[in-house]
This record gives sequence, structure tokens and C-alpha cells, in this order.
Amino acid sequence: MQRRQLLRTLPGLALAGAAGCLGDGGSEGDGTGTPTPTASPTETAVTDGPDGVYVQSYLEGMAMPESGMSMGGDYSFGLMLAVPHNFWTVTGGDLSRHQREDSQSVHLMVQVWDEETGVVLPESGVSVEILQDGETVSEEVIYPMLSQRMGFHYGGNFTLAGDGSYTARVSASPLSAEPMGSFAGRFDEPTTVDLGFEFNQAVRDQLTIEELDQAGDPGAIRPMDMGMMPTGVATSPGELPGETVGTQSVDEAEFVLKAAENELAGDAGAYLYVSARTPHNDLVLPMMSMDATVTRGSEDVYDGQLSRAIHPDIQYHYGTRVDSLESGDEVEITVVTPPQVGRHEGYETAFLRMDRASFTA
Repeated sequence: MQRRQLLRTLPGLALAGAAGCLGDGGSEGDGTGTPTPTASPTETAVTDGPDGVYVQSYLEGMAMPESGMSMGGDYSFGLMLAVPHNFWTVTGGDLSRHQREDSQSVHLMVQVWDEETGVVLPESGVSVEILQDGETVSEEVIYPMLSQRMGFHYGGNFTLAGDGSYTARVSASPLSAEPMGSFAGRFDEPTTVDLGFEFNQAVRDQLTIEELDQAGDPGAIRPMDMGMMPTGVATSPGELPGETVGTQSVDEAEFVLKAAENELAGDAGAYLYVSARTPHNDLVLPMMSMDATVTRGSEDVYDGQLSRAIHPDIQYHYGTRVDSLESGDEVEITVVTPPQVGRHEGYETAFLRMDRASFTA
């Protein structure tokens, strides 16, 4: 089977257009050509990629250590390794490129989630210390990140002291987003776990790179199947609680606006919330600042901030309680700050020039 046969788009879309998701989502390189072990990703064809969401230039194989999963307090943790590569971080509206260095050994990624629901937990303030024989060998900044393969996670490039056995000491602080529903009262204590991993030739053989013919085309690679480790795919709009007010695209991000009048509303008339996700693969898009205005006729009946929150059915979202939402009300959502998450290749130029979306109830 040739590599091109594995690069398939979503049903109904032509392969040449690439306007969808590509790849099978396996964990050790998705093609059957000749992946390059231990190589670092090549540069994309254009500096920092084209505008918007595009197919990244490579498909990476990853290693999932057998002892790389653990629970600590309310959190579940999972560890993955890939080759070091370039990534971008966001501060306010400014984008900063982090260039991989020859001395770096691995791109280390940590996923944090709730074991019972499989909901990924952004905003848990993760830090990582790498130890060998009880001694610290690397303690780099680990960033909240978004990638087409893993969705939201925490990651960074680390330098190791050669082959051997290592421990990643992972610490998570209390969740910054408001826990709701059955999550209320949870994720409010810091916790630390030790995740073991090996670094040797057998591991490096899994860290493959396969260049993609459709690099730079509009679209995205499919999220990979990580077994028991979730990828943070957003709840489908039809399964979100409440009535759908509308769906709009804002700098390629999809905003699903819902109004729920159940227990989410509490003593108010409705709980108004936005579920934000990436195009093509519906990955949760966290860590924005949003305002909302609800206008009825010539009167503003609500004008304020949407809180960042997380709920087992809605997952990560932006919401507020309003006195009521009536047919004909105009709802304007304004993005004050774009997603403050680092980006792997394919997302670095998207979700930065976000403005506003208008809906009619």
C-alpha cells in the first residue's frame, strides 16, 4: 500500500483539495513508506506556514511508555515522546517561535484528563522535571499546546543525558477554569506524579518522521488514536445540552452558541455558553477571553464577560447565566484575547485575528 492511499480526506472531499483531515491516527507513523527514525521535522515550505489552518509538513511517530500513565488526586496523566520540533507560543496577540536545537533529545508531551469522563483538563498549570537516578537532568518550561495529532496537551523540547531510564516528575496546580456539574469541588488541589520512561534505540526507532505531499494545503491531519489517553475532541453540537442559538466561524475557529434552561442555569433564566473548537477535527480550543452582549430591541439585557468553565457534558467552554434569552434577541460574542496556547505546525497562524460573532436567538 502506498503512502498516498493512507492520506485520505473526510468523506465527500477530494484528496487534492485537502480540505479536511488526513491520516489514520496510528501511534507509530501512519504511512508505509520509509519514515526517517530519529530525524527532526523538516521546515515547512513557507516561513511559519500559510495563513490559517493547514496540513502540517510531516507525520510524526510517537512513543507511549508502558509506565507513562498514572493518577494523582483528581487527575489522570499520560506521557508521550516525539522528536524535538519547532513550535510557537502566544502572549496576548503576539506569536513567538521556539526553534528546536540540536542538543534537544525529545519533544515531551503530557496529557491531563478526568478518568471517569475522559474530559481533557486545560488550565491545570503543569510543570515537568526530568530525573535520572534521583538527580535532575532537565527542567524546561512545558507549555499548554494545540496540535492536530494530539489536540490540547502540555509539551516542550527536553535534553536528556543519553540512553537510560528516566522519571518525568509531573506536577499540576488547581484548575483555573470553573468546574461545573459533577466536576464541582474537584481539581482544586495540587498533585504530583512520577512517570517512568526509557530512552534508547528501540524508543528512537518509534520516533519517526514522514513528510506529507500535501503540506501547506488547507486542512488538518486526523487526531491520533491514543488508546486510553483522550485527544480532547469537543462534544458534537447535537449532544451539547440546551438549544442551539447558532454556529459561526471566527478566524477559522468554530463557535457553537447554546442556551440551556436546565440545572446549568441555576436560579437564572438560562445558561448561555460557547463551545469553541478547531475546524476539520473539532478539537477543544481553550484559554480565550470572551465578552457577550444580549440585546432585546434597543435594550442590552446582558453585557459582561463569559467565564472559562469545564463540565462533564460540555467539556471546556465559555459561559454565563442570564435572566432570560428570548426569540429575536441579538447575541454578540467578542473575543478579547485569542487562545493563549502554544501551537504545533499547522495552527500557528490561525486563531489570532479573532473579532466577534453575531447571533439571533
